[in-house]
Amino acid sequence: MKLASYSDGSRDGQLVVVSRDLTQAHYATHVATRLQAVLEDWNFLAPQLQDLYDSLNAGRCRQAFAFDPERCMAPLPRSYHHVQACAYADVAAAGAPQRLASTVQAGDGLWGPHAVVAPAHAALGLDFEAQWGVITSDVPVAASPERALDAVRLVVLCQSMVLRSGDGGEQEARLGTACAPVAMTPDELGPQWERGRLQASLVTHWNGRKLGMSDTAVDMVWPLGKVISQLVAWRPLSTGSLVTLGPVRNLGEGAPGAQRPKGFHALADKRALELAQDGQATTTFLQAGDDVSSELRGRDGASLCGTVRCEVAASPD
Repeated sequence: MKLASYSDGSRDGQLVVVSRDLTQAHYATHVATRLQAVLEDWNFLAPQLQDLYDSLNAGRCRQAFAFDPERCMAPLPRSYHHVQACAYADVAAAGAPQRLASTVQAGDGLWGPHAVVAPAHAALGLDFEAQWGVITSDVPVAASPERALDAVRLVVLCQSMVLRSGDGGEQEARLGTACAPVAMTPDELGPQWERGRLQASLVTHWNGRKLGMSDTAVDMVWPLGKVISQLVAWRPLSTGSLVTLGPVRNLGEGAPGAQRPKGFHALADKRALELAQDGQATTTFLQAGDDVSSELRGRDGASLCGTVRCEVAASPD
């Protein structure tokens, strides 16, 4: 099923069920008003939402209405914990990483599908990282990869905004994370979900031009179950935790340092490859007035969870 949170003036929004084709929606008030409440009592409430979802897709809901992504907050506007793990191979490095790199990020105020960043940030090497992720239930300490996968409740699409400090990325500051309007359960993906590997296309546009179109299952060197298992080696994850998997990367063809990837989902990756190939990075970071948008598409080309878009506000005159 597919779920979203409509803005209603509160911090957590109003839970709605969204049709498979993202055209219709229905309030879930008779089941739960907030997504976190569903996550806390998943085994009891999720089947009720599934019944509503099935009725919505069958056209049997008389109180259904047109789904409006502009009214959406992040599906889970406040996450108890947000950690970003680097699950994909580096386009400018040889071989797979030996250790899982991860970064704890702010989850107390996730942005909705259209976020605006202050133009002053553009002077500090403003970049983005388009990535998919999951929202989990409780994951105990030292959980196995199989147990970790069982805790996955929802799949999401995110864009994190990062300041690279204009010096090649040695000093990064993470501003926040925007989320596509809809979260979906793994079973919704059918054969496109295989043991924690999402088989979809991530398409990213920068100022209307395609920057990347990558396969999310290719070159994912750390499978999702193993990622979560590593994250809980010393501490558990609580219900409502968000785990994102770093910018999607496809290495492409060619030897290390000479690859031709299927585009990019972070400007730092494009700059790193330019530096490796030409000795100089020519791609600039985001500037005032720029916008970048990302979308996950299924095998039929349809959007799976809507579009997430981050915009750098134009400089005041």
